Amino acid sequence: MQEPKYKRVLLKISGEALAGDKHFGLDFSVMGQVADVIKECVAMGVEVGVVIGGGNFWRGVKNGEGYIERTRADHMGMLATAMNCMAMADVLEQKGVDVRVMTALEIREVAEPYIRARAVRHLEKGRVVIFGCGIGNPFFSTDTAAVLRAAEINADVILLAKNIDGVYDSDPAKNENAVKFDSITYDDVLAQHLAVMDSTATSLSMDNHIPVLVFALKDPYNIIRVLKGEKIGTIVKE
Repeated sequence: MQEPKYKRVLLKISGEALAGDKHFGLDFSVMGQVADVIKECVAMGVEVGVVIGGGNFWRGVKNGEGYIERTRADHMGMLATAMNCMAMADVLEQKGVDVRVMTALEIREVAEPYIRARAVRHLEKGRVVIFGCGIGNPFFSTDTAAVLRAAEINADVILLAKNIDGVYDSDPAKNENAVKFDSITYDDVLAQHLAVMDSTATSLSMDNHIPVLVFALKDPYNIIRVLKGEKIGTIVKE
Protein backbone atom coordinates (compact mmCIF):
# COMPACT_ATOMS: atom_id res chain seq x y z
CA MET A 1 0.00 0.00 0.00
CA GLN A 2 1.28 3.47 -0.91
CA GLU A 3 2.69 5.44 2.01
CA PRO A 4 0.33 8.36 2.75
CA LYS A 5 1.72 11.87 2.33
CA TYR A 6 0.33 12.94 5.72
CA LYS A 7 0.37 11.02 9.00
CA ARG A 8 -2.16 13.06 11.00
CA VAL A 9 -4.87 15.19 9.39
CA LEU A 10 -7.71 17.43 10.47
CA LEU A 11 -10.66 17.03 8.14
CA LYS A 12 -13.11 19.96 8.17
CA ILE A 13 -16.50 19.17 6.66
CA SER A 14 -19.13 21.84 6.20
CA GLY A 15 -22.60 21.06 7.47
CA GLU A 16 -23.98 22.00 4.06
CA ALA A 17 -21.82 19.30 2.45
CA LEU A 18 -23.44 16.65 4.67
CA ALA A 19 -26.88 17.84 3.55
CA GLY A 20 -26.05 16.97 -0.06
CA ASP A 21 -28.53 18.21 -2.65
CA LYS A 22 -31.20 18.63 0.04
CA HIS A 23 -29.32 21.66 1.43
CA PHE A 24 -30.87 21.03 4.87
CA GLY A 25 -30.62 18.20 7.36
CA LEU A 26 -28.59 15.06 6.68
CA ASP A 27 -28.08 13.08 3.48
CA PHE A 28 -27.08 9.63 4.72
CA SER A 29 -25.89 8.48 1.32
CA VAL A 30 -23.34 11.33 1.34
CA MET A 31 -22.41 10.58 4.95
CA GLY A 32 -21.99 6.89 4.12
CA GLN A 33 -19.57 7.73 1.31
CA VAL A 34 -17.59 10.05 3.60
CA ALA A 35 -17.49 7.34 6.29
CA ASP A 36 -16.19 4.78 3.77
CA VAL A 37 -13.36 7.13 2.84
CA ILE A 38 -12.50 7.91 6.48
CA LYS A 39 -12.40 4.16 7.15
CA GLU A 40 -9.95 3.76 4.26
CA CYS A 41 -7.82 6.60 5.67
CA VAL A 42 -7.58 4.78 9.02
CA ALA A 43 -6.67 1.54 7.19
CA MET A 44 -3.82 3.47 5.50
CA GLY A 45 -2.47 4.31 8.96
CA VAL A 46 -3.56 7.96 8.90
CA GLU A 47 -4.74 9.49 12.17
CA VAL A 48 -7.94 11.43 11.51
CA GLY A 49 -9.53 14.28 13.47
CA VAL A 50 -12.79 15.72 12.14
CA VAL A 51 -14.53 19.07 12.66
CA ILE A 52 -18.05 19.40 11.26
CA GLY A 53 -19.95 22.63 10.74
CA GLY A 54 -23.63 23.10 11.60
CA GLY A 55 -24.92 25.15 8.66
CA ASN A 56 -27.23 22.37 7.49
CA PHE A 57 -29.32 22.99 10.62
CA TRP A 58 -28.47 26.45 11.96
CA ARG A 59 -25.94 29.14 11.12
CA GLY A 60 -25.91 31.53 14.07
CA VAL A 61 -24.75 34.75 12.43
CA LYS A 62 -27.07 34.28 9.45
CA ASN A 63 -30.19 32.56 10.82
CA GLY A 64 -30.36 34.45 14.08
CA GLU A 65 -29.60 37.94 12.78
CA GLY A 66 -32.23 40.43 13.89
CA TYR A 67 -34.15 37.81 15.85
CA ILE A 68 -31.84 36.24 18.42
CA GLU A 69 -28.94 37.79 20.34
CA ARG A 70 -25.66 36.82 18.63
CA THR A 71 -24.14 34.92 21.56
CA ARG A 72 -27.21 32.72 21.96
CA ALA A 73 -27.52 32.22 18.20
CA ASP A 74 -23.90 31.05 18.07
CA HIS A 75 -24.48 28.63 20.95
CA MET A 76 -27.42 27.19 19.00
CA GLY A 77 -25.01 26.71 16.09
CA MET A 78 -22.66 24.80 18.38
CA LEU A 79 -25.48 22.44 19.30
CA ALA A 80 -26.20 21.96 15.58
CA THR A 81 -22.60 20.79 15.11
CA ALA A 82 -23.05 18.35 17.99
CA MET A 83 -26.00 16.74 16.19
CA ASN A 84 -23.90 16.37 13.04
CA CYS A 85 -21.03 14.87 15.04
CA MET A 86 -23.31 12.30 16.69
CA ALA A 87 -24.82 11.32 13.34
CA MET A 88 -21.40 11.01 11.68
CA ALA A 89 -20.08 8.96 14.60
CA ASP A 90 -23.00 6.55 14.30
CA VAL A 91 -22.50 6.10 10.55
CA LEU A 92 -18.78 5.42 11.15
CA GLU A 93 -19.49 2.94 13.95
CA GLN A 94 -21.91 1.02 11.71
CA LYS A 95 -18.98 0.56 9.34
CA GLY A 96 -16.72 -0.76 12.10
CA VAL A 97 -14.70 2.40 12.70
CA ASP A 98 -13.62 3.15 16.28
CA VAL A 99 -14.69 6.74 16.93
CA ARG A 100 -14.95 9.25 19.77
CA VAL A 101 -16.96 12.48 19.88
CA MET A 102 -15.46 15.29 21.96
CA THR A 103 -17.29 18.57 22.49
CA ALA A 104 -16.14 22.01 23.60
CA LEU A 105 -19.44 22.43 25.46
CA GLU A 106 -20.04 19.75 28.06
CA ILE A 107 -22.74 17.28 26.98
CA ARG A 108 -21.48 14.39 29.08
CA GLU A 109 -24.41 12.10 28.35
CA VAL A 110 -23.57 11.94 24.62
CA ALA A 111 -19.93 12.99 24.23
CA GLU A 112 -16.61 13.34 26.02
CA PRO A 113 -15.57 16.85 27.07
CA TYR A 114 -12.68 18.03 24.91
CA ILE A 115 -9.32 17.42 26.57
CA ARG A 116 -6.33 17.79 24.28
CA ALA A 117 -4.16 15.01 25.76
CA ARG A 118 -7.06 12.56 25.64
CA ALA A 119 -7.81 13.49 22.03
CA VAL A 120 -4.18 12.85 21.04
CA ARG A 121 -4.25 9.50 22.85
CA HIS A 122 -7.40 8.48 20.95
CA LEU A 123 -5.68 9.37 17.66
CA GLU A 124 -2.55 7.41 18.60
CA LYS A 125 -4.77 4.37 19.22
CA GLY A 126 -6.22 4.65 15.71
CA ARG A 127 -9.56 6.12 16.73
CA VAL A 128 -11.25 8.81 14.67
CA VAL A 129 -11.91 11.85 16.86
CA ILE A 130 -14.82 14.12 15.95
CA PHE A 131 -14.65 17.56 17.55
CA GLY A 132 -18.01 19.25 18.16
CA CYS A 133 -19.33 22.62 19.35
CA GLY A 134 -16.61 24.69 17.71
CA ILE A 135 -14.19 26.11 20.28
CA GLY A 136 -17.03 26.59 22.77
CA ASN A 137 -17.14 30.37 22.38
CA PRO A 138 -19.42 32.63 20.32
CA PHE A 139 -18.06 34.85 17.53
CA PHE A 140 -15.73 32.09 16.30
CA SER A 141 -16.53 29.91 13.30
CA THR A 142 -16.04 26.16 12.94
CA ASP A 143 -13.27 27.01 10.45
CA THR A 144 -11.42 28.63 13.34
CA ALA A 145 -12.21 25.58 15.48
CA ALA A 146 -10.72 23.34 12.78
CA VAL A 147 -7.47 25.32 12.71
CA LEU A 148 -7.27 25.47 16.51
CA ARG A 149 -7.79 21.72 16.90
CA ALA A 150 -5.31 21.05 14.08
CA ALA A 151 -2.70 23.14 15.92
CA GLU A 152 -3.46 21.44 19.24
CA ILE A 153 -3.14 17.89 17.88
CA ASN A 154 -0.13 18.80 15.69
CA ALA A 155 -1.89 17.88 12.45
CA ASP A 156 0.23 17.88 9.29
CA VAL A 157 -2.50 19.49 7.19
CA ILE A 158 -6.07 20.77 7.33
CA LEU A 159 -8.29 19.18 4.69
CA LEU A 160 -11.07 21.67 3.99
CA ALA A 161 -13.88 19.74 2.28
CA LYS A 162 -16.39 22.16 0.79
CA ASN A 163 -19.04 22.43 -1.89
CA ILE A 164 -16.48 24.12 -4.16
CA ASP A 165 -13.41 22.46 -5.69
CA GLY A 166 -10.77 24.99 -4.64
CA VAL A 167 -9.95 28.67 -4.19
CA TYR A 168 -10.94 31.10 -6.95
CA ASP A 169 -10.18 34.78 -7.52
CA SER A 170 -13.94 35.44 -7.47
CA ASP A 171 -17.15 33.50 -6.86
CA PRO A 172 -17.37 30.90 -9.68
CA ALA A 173 -21.14 30.69 -9.15
CA LYS A 174 -21.42 34.37 -10.11
CA ASN A 175 -18.48 34.72 -12.50
CA GLU A 176 -18.00 32.07 -15.18
CA ASN A 177 -14.52 33.48 -15.87
CA ALA A 178 -13.35 33.00 -12.27
CA VAL A 179 -9.79 31.65 -12.11
CA LYS A 180 -8.90 28.77 -9.80
CA PHE A 181 -5.59 28.77 -7.93
CA ASP A 182 -3.50 25.59 -7.61
CA SER A 183 -1.55 27.21 -4.78
CA ILE A 184 -1.88 30.50 -2.90
CA THR A 185 -0.30 32.07 0.18
CA TYR A 186 -2.11 32.96 3.39
CA ASP A 187 -1.13 36.61 2.81
CA ASP A 188 -2.79 36.66 -0.61
CA VAL A 189 -5.96 35.06 0.75
CA LEU A 190 -6.17 37.76 3.42
CA ALA A 191 -5.21 40.63 1.12
CA GLN A 192 -7.71 39.64 -1.57
CA HIS A 193 -10.46 38.78 0.95
CA LEU A 194 -10.94 35.38 -0.68
CA ALA A 195 -13.69 33.22 0.81
CA VAL A 196 -11.54 30.25 1.84
CA MET A 197 -12.04 30.52 5.58
CA ASP A 198 -12.82 33.52 7.73
CA SER A 199 -9.88 35.84 8.41
CA THR A 200 -9.43 34.63 11.99
CA ALA A 201 -9.01 31.02 10.83
CA THR A 202 -6.66 32.02 8.01
CA SER A 203 -4.48 34.09 10.35
CA LEU A 204 -4.36 31.26 12.89
CA SER A 205 -3.28 28.70 10.28
CA MET A 206 -0.63 31.15 9.01
CA ASP A 207 0.73 31.83 12.51
CA ASN A 208 0.98 28.08 13.19
CA HIS A 209 2.36 27.17 9.74
CA ILE A 210 -0.39 24.65 8.98
CA PRO A 211 -1.12 24.18 5.26
CA VAL A 212 -4.80 24.16 4.26
CA LEU A 213 -5.95 22.06 1.32
CA VAL A 214 -9.30 23.15 -0.12
CA PHE A 215 -11.18 20.65 -2.28
CA ALA A 216 -14.69 19.49 -3.19
CA LEU A 217 -16.45 16.88 -1.08
CA LYS A 218 -18.75 16.06 -4.02
CA ASP A 219 -16.40 13.14 -4.67
CA PRO A 220 -15.40 12.01 -1.15
CA TYR A 221 -12.60 9.87 -2.62
CA ASN A 222 -10.76 13.18 -3.14
CA ILE A 223 -9.70 12.76 0.51
CA ILE A 224 -7.77 9.59 -0.41
CA ARG A 225 -6.30 11.25 -3.50
CA VAL A 226 -5.00 14.06 -1.30
CA LEU A 227 -3.40 11.59 1.10
CA LYS A 228 -1.70 9.85 -1.84
CA GLY A 229 -0.17 13.15 -2.91
CA GLU A 230 -2.31 13.83 -5.97
CA LYS A 231 -2.84 17.49 -6.83
CA ILE A 232 -6.45 18.16 -5.89
CA GLY A 233 -8.06 21.53 -5.22
CA THR A 234 -5.98 24.42 -3.86
CA ILE A 235 -3.23 24.40 -1.28
CA VAL A 236 -2.96 27.47 0.98
CA LYS A 237 0.49 27.76 2.53
CA GLU A 238 3.45 30.04 3.21
